[in-house]
Order: sequence, then structure tokens, then C-alpha cells
Amino acid sequence: MDKMPLISIVTITFNAQDVITPTMRSVSEQTFRDFEHIIIDGASVDDTLRLARQLGGESLRILSEPDKGLYDAMNKGLAMATGKYIIFLNAGDAFHSADTLEQYAKAASKDPDIIYADTVIVDKDRNYIAPRHLSAPDILTFKSFEKGMLVCHQAFMVKRAIAPRYDTDYRFSADFDWCVKCIKKSKPAKCINLHIIAIDYLNDGLTDKNKIPSLKERFKIMRKHYGLVSTVSNHFSFITRALKRKKL
Repeated sequence: MDKMPLISIVTITFNAQDVITPTMRSVSEQTFRDFEHIIIDGASVDDTLRLARQLGGESLRILSEPDKGLYDAMNKGLAMATGKYIIFLNAGDAFHSADTLEQYAKAASKDPDIIYADTVIVDKDRNYIAPRHLSAPDILTFKSFEKGMLVCHQAFMVKRAIAPRYDTDYRFSADFDWCVKCIKKSKPAKCINLHIIAIDYLNDGLTDKNKIPSLKERFKIMRKHYGLVSTVSNHFSFITRALKRKKL
């Protein structure tokens, strides 16, 4: 590339041949083109890389090598990225519409630190299941995530200059910690809610399989950032919210 792109899209893959196609197509169909697409692959042995190269555009860059897990791979993506803004779109997830990046780019013209939006959940056939159970707040502050991860990581675009490395001590929830750290480095006036659905999030069952260890990590992260009393208090409301969802 001759110049720094506005946006770096980073996709993490490992043996993702069954889910990579919708992700790649959603990127290639974007009307906004000032981006680079970086794939960090954990040395896949299936058709992941062939499909990525087949469906990717001129901006595609691929690094395929063994890694130490998801967040180690994300740190590699951060290191490779050259865009002013960075967004992580993992294999199986997709931009909701062809003009999604265009909406992010319009907001980026105001030079915010963080641009964010909402997410819907889809199945493997890309059928709509439901909106994400948490909605992006109108005003994003450090205290927002005290109530949980109100913005899905994949809908959270950050100015690369303020983006820290992921803490690889966490196996399941380093993205939560990363988002809070990004918000800490910003101010509400420098965060823009697009008020659109930006991401189709694949319901692949992995979250449910790792729910307990993920929740334990989330509690540890929230305690670190918000204190024990606040974290315990908020977890009572989390439990109530979860029980209500189960009854629906």
C-alpha cells in the first residue's frame, strides 16, 4: 500500500473453512474501500487460507504461523496493522451491510477515539436469531462496562494510537479488559455511537462451552477496574438478567 489506510480490519482464523466465506464476502462487498484486511491464521491445515485468498481483495495480508491462543494472535494483528483505526472481525462474523464501513468512515472524519455500534446474532446459515442481549449505550464512558460488555468487541472500532496489547494472561475475556482500557484512554466526547447494526455475530456455541471460566475471568477483570463492592453488586443484576433470558 502506498499510504496508510483509514481502517485496519483484523480477522483471526484457525481451521475456519466452514465459517470464513461469509466473513470474507462481507469485507469484499464494502462500498468503502480505504482499508486493509489482515488475517492472522494459526497455521490452519484445512482450506481456510485458500478460501481467504480466493475471496480476498488487493488489500488482503495474511500471516499464518502457530500462536499461543486467540489473544496472542490479536496482538500479532495489532503489530501488523497500519490503519488509523482498527477493528477485529473474527472468522464467522460479518459486517451487517455493504455500507457498514462507510458509516464508520463518516464518523472517523470527526477524529474520535472510539466508534461503536450494535450487533445481532445469526446462525451458521446466516439466519437472524436475536439482537445481542446488551445494547450499545448512547454515551460511552469508563463506567459503561461496569454493567457488562455493552458493546460487542467486533463492533468496537478504536484509534490504533490508543489501542493497547491484549493481556494474554486471560484466555477467554481479554477483549473485555482491552475495551475497558481503550475507554479509559478516551473521553465520552471522543466516542461516537453510530446507532446502527454493524455486525452479524455467529452463534457457534463456543461461548456457552466456556461460559464458567469466561465469567470467572470477567469477574476478575471487573474487580480490577471497578473494585470488589461494585463488581459484586452488579453481578446480582447480571444473574437476574440471565434468569430472565432463560425464561424467554
